[in-house]
Amino acid sequence: MKTTVSTYTGNQNLLAMQEKRESNARSYPRRLPLAIKRAEGVYITDMDGKQYIDCLAGAGTLALGHNHAVVREAIEGFMQSYVPLHTLDLTTPVKEAFIDEVFASLPASFAEKVKIHFCGPTGGDAVEAALKLVKTATGNRVIFSFQGGYHGSTHGALSITGTTSPKKNIHALVPDAHFLPYPYEYRCPFGIGKEGHRISSTYIEHLLDDPESGIVTPAGVIVEVVQGEGGSIPAPVGWLKELRRITRERNIPLIIDEVQTGIGRTGKMFAFEHAGIEPDVLILSKAIGGSLPLSVVLYDKRLDKWEPGAHIGTFRGNQMAMAAGQATLRFIKENELPAHAHALGIYVKEQLQQIQKQVPSIGEVRGLGLMLGIEIINPVKQPNTIGSYPAYPELARKIQQECFNRGVILEVGGRFGTVIRLLPPLIISKEQVDEVLQRFYEAITSAEAHFGLR
Repeated sequence: MKTTVSTYTGNQNLLAMQEKRESNARSYPRRLPLAIKRAEGVYITDMDGKQYIDCLAGAGTLALGHNHAVVREAIEGFMQSYVPLHTLDLTTPVKEAFIDEVFASLPASFAEKVKIHFCGPTGGDAVEAALKLVKTATGNRVIFSFQGGYHGSTHGALSITGTTSPKKNIHALVPDAHFLPYPYEYRCPFGIGKEGHRISSTYIEHLLDDPESGIVTPAGVIVEVVQGEGGSIPAPVGWLKELRRITRERNIPLIIDEVQTGIGRTGKMFAFEHAGIEPDVLILSKAIGGSLPLSVVLYDKRLDKWEPGAHIGTFRGNQMAMAAGQATLRFIKENELPAHAHALGIYVKEQLQQIQKQVPSIGEVRGLGLMLGIEIINPVKQPNTIGSYPAYPELARKIQQECFNRGVILEVGGRFGTVIRLLPPLIISKEQVDEVLQRFYEAITSAEAHFGLR
């Protein structure tokens, strides 16, 4: 019997098939049990006809939401051009136009000194490329990363990722990865809160200058300006400036991972612009491909020391993604979506802080632009010395479930899985945001009642 799309009907039918046939490593369907029939803008419709507001957006990939007209037109135009879909690293006019658009999106002083390398289609592969680049350029082997950082699940990327659970059964990860304290005000690693970032930068500088630190000079330092999977935690501007000073003075390449924060997400085209700094290496994926798989590394020309073939991959020439990415970048800039994300992000944070005053289980609301986190805590337990309450992952999952029941798709992450994360498409309107906020308020009060907090 020939199978067609129309053969499959109903959420439960498809979910049962997925359960039977897909890997046990799948994750999202366990928390968001739906099968998708249609998606447009910020809305997803499941196989049973229920509509959801999507505040996950492909983990930040869908900057323009689902099936945006600009993306569809770019794909349709590309298909009519007979440019190859797949070219390895051979160039085409589509590729060169994409590079032009990327360079025009960067701060001018950074754009004039960088080269671009196309990687395999995932952010993880771009991270692997960045690590190999700085190790080759410097001749050093150590990489400094940060507690709470997430950089992917491939072998090298996992080695420099703070999350410990996926590492438990993986032996012999890449050696010489060392983790530094990231400034996290609510759960400050130094136990002092707001000023913890000053101790962090002092510690990093001392570590690099101490001849008895036990760690040789690093090949690079990799950081997220806003930790995504770590809990939507923005780094203080002052700390980022210090990190840039410290690494520059010691000629250590600074790698900024903007796989999730890039392309307008945080209220600027690139998150590093908030601090007025520039990286030596910039990693981009997710939104850069206009919803299709694509990743690139942009780096200072002085680091271009590797040999031909030093980092290859069959699918580094995704021409359709480049066409969609160019159209997306142009639309984002022409329609000032970073400014929209900035203004709307301030509004959402203010509204969430008002909700925080009405419910006992929100410890902190934070984020930049439309990359926001709501830390869920257990208010009946004893706070620590700086007034931070213990995490409440069970309540966070219940809130996610109650939001899902009310037609809002969002993610839970962060330390202990206790941070509600909002990553809606950049095109989301104030009216749609207000609907999300209303449903979130209903969900959190229902979840609190379930656990006896109301």
